[in-house]
Amino acid sequence: MATAPLGLESIVARELTRLGYEPTLVENGRIMFAGDDDAIARCNMWLRTADRVLLVAGMFRATTFDELFEGTKALPWEHWLPKDAAFPVNGRSVKSQLSSVPACQSIVKKAIVERLSSAYHQSWFDETGHTCRIEIALHKDEALLTIDTSGDGLHKRGYRTLTGPAPLKETLAAALVDLSRYEPHRPFADPMSGTGTIAIEAALKSLCMAPGRLRTFAAESFSFVDHAAFVRAREEARDRQIRQPLDILASDIDPGARKIAEVHAQKAGVLFAIRFETMDIRAFSPDVEYGCVVTNPPYGERMGSDKEVDALYQAMGQAARRTPTWSWFVIAADPQFPRKFGRKSDKNRKLYNGRIECHFHQYLGPLPKRTFANQNTVERENN
Repeated sequence: MATAPLGLESIVARELTRLGYEPTLVENGRIMFAGDDDAIARCNMWLRTADRVLLVAGMFRATTFDELFEGTKALPWEHWLPKDAAFPVNGRSVKSQLSSVPACQSIVKKAIVERLSSAYHQSWFDETGHTCRIEIALHKDEALLTIDTSGDGLHKRGYRTLTGPAPLKETLAAALVDLSRYEPHRPFADPMSGTGTIAIEAALKSLCMAPGRLRTFAAESFSFVDHAAFVRAREEARDRQIRQPLDILASDIDPGARKIAEVHAQKAGVLFAIRFETMDIRAFSPDVEYGCVVTNPPYGERMGSDKEVDALYQAMGQAARRTPTWSWFVIAADPQFPRKFGRKSDKNRKLYNGRIECHFHQYLGPLPKRTFANQNTVERENN
């Protein structure tokens, strides 16, 4: 199961299909699919917009603690957990009769211990080995038990080591790029790039660089997962990586943010592919056509006053009017953004930046004229 923020489930499902895994269920926050050890490794390595990859241990109805205990105990935990495994249990409950999360966690832990005691013929487990995190999620009295194969969330790519104000998660940045349908043959710009996450994610995708290639995953230490699967996934990541010229601009009014962005791009391996500039949005006027802007302008929480926010959004609208062949994609929390921008969006999509409800406003410019070189790409965008 791949987990995703609300609003991005279809994006993750599309990614899974591209990887060769057909989703069997797509619903709020989760996408189910079937796969083997290679799927665990490849999905952790390649999914750009998912939060985590979880192994589904079992699903059953539980309206009482007895049902939760017996349903958990019936699962083959000895297949996943060696004698010395550390297995902390996290939990959550939504619209379920079993509403006490600490109690549910305790019941699940006791049931797993009893199952392992029978399997290993011992009553005490030191839990000194590798960690295997388990979650009990109850939704409308349906219990879902999962094992976390990712460890740290998949947004932690390994390249963002410095901090800036209100950074956008890498997974959300990648989703914005995907929703924009940006393709490498077009110019790309983030004129309010902050620490560079959106531009870096656009470059990683364009160069077919696996987002997880710089980090490790929890499942690499699991005894029941073939370690060779991760070796194969890393070999695939190296083999698929390409090098091609890109026209990507990341600019920001803050020179400190630009320096951080350059460090992050270097760590991500895409510094050569991005042009960094210190520039006010009011000076944004590219001399090329048919480009794509994807940006996360400062919200009210990050600005000094509402007047500053209004002036910024007006300046963005003026920049968009100076670039009539460009498409603009803007994530904003202000419900009045289109009015301040000066144009109703052609499309908009509700998304969440952390806990902040936002809308992804899409202003669609004309597509590049069709040439033999980009004919297939243009057809994909039109579809």
